[in-house]
Amino acid sequence: MAARGGTAKAKVAIPQLSWKAVRAAPIVLVSGPEDVLAERAATMLRDALRSEDPSLEVSDLEADGYARGTLLTLASPSLFGEPRLIRVSGVEKASDEFLADALDYLADPADGTTVVLRHRSGVRGKKLLDAIRAGEGRGIEVVCAELRRDPEKQDFAADEFRLAGRRIAPAALRALVGAFSDDLGELAAACRQLIADVPGDVDEATVARYYGGRVETTAFEVADAAIAGRHGEALIALRHALDSGADPVPMVAAFAMKVRTMAKVAGARGAAAGSLGLAPWQVDRARRDLIGWTDEGLGSAIQALAAADAAVKGAERDPVFALERLIGVIAARGRVEA
Repeated sequence: MAARGGTAKAKVAIPQLSWKAVRAAPIVLVSGPEDVLAERAATMLRDALRSEDPSLEVSDLEADGYARGTLLTLASPSLFGEPRLIRVSGVEKASDEFLADALDYLADPADGTTVVLRHRSGVRGKKLLDAIRAGEGRGIEVVCAELRRDPEKQDFAADEFRLAGRRIAPAALRALVGAFSDDLGELAAACRQLIADVPGDVDEATVARYYGGRVETTAFEVADAAIAGRHGEALIALRHALDSGADPVPMVAAFAMKVRTMAKVAGARGAAAGSLGLAPWQVDRARRDLIGWTDEGLGSAIQALAAADAAVKGAERDPVFALERLIGVIAARGRVEA
């Protein structure tokens, strides 16, 4: 029985691992507030299981909108015995029905099934967490604590490149973290952008060309201001970024990354994050960004992005004007004046 008063902690009898050390187990508790690390751990686990058996069946559940019996149904062996991965989000706000089923499931986890439970923080579900940590269900815990210090963020970014089989110079790594020190999600997105766009090793000059080497102003700050409809603020941020040496090509790429994510979320309202190929934090951010936008506006913005991308890559003489024109369309929520 859990201790009363909230002063005592349940004994932890299971392995507690970092996100990089995630591995399969009947129960994988992914705890802590850092959603980016949790998403990375879940993706690595899925990829590892799928590499062992491509027939892996993946299911997503939301613990707060749960229907009694669903977990046991999904975990039940199939006719052909395919391995199962069941990912449960929002355990910190789980319904009573989910908590009851999950506690029952711990007594006899299904063979060949991995259940991932995502719990960010809070006391909701404490009985379930205490049972898992005490060893029921033969689980492990992946701890995703918030990264507060720059060295921790540098380690994270370095791992992004290492896992992609790429190298980034130490000075480039420090510059990249300096530009995105306030938002781990945007740091992760910047790493992916460089990995996708830049052949070979990433050096400091490349980071400076993409992100201007400037802590105060990044391409994403310009995009955020424009998407929120703050036209003047976006233009000022653009000027600061360009004066600091930022290149128009990655500026447009930052807009494209955010607007395309918004369009994906807008086109699949109510869908689980996993089914969209996005992390929960990405879906939440996109939903906030979509306030004030219409489907028609998104369509116009995507067309403007395509034109701006061509313009900054040589189709027009003035890439800065192309960026300013794009900001105008985005800040107007895609509404084009007749």
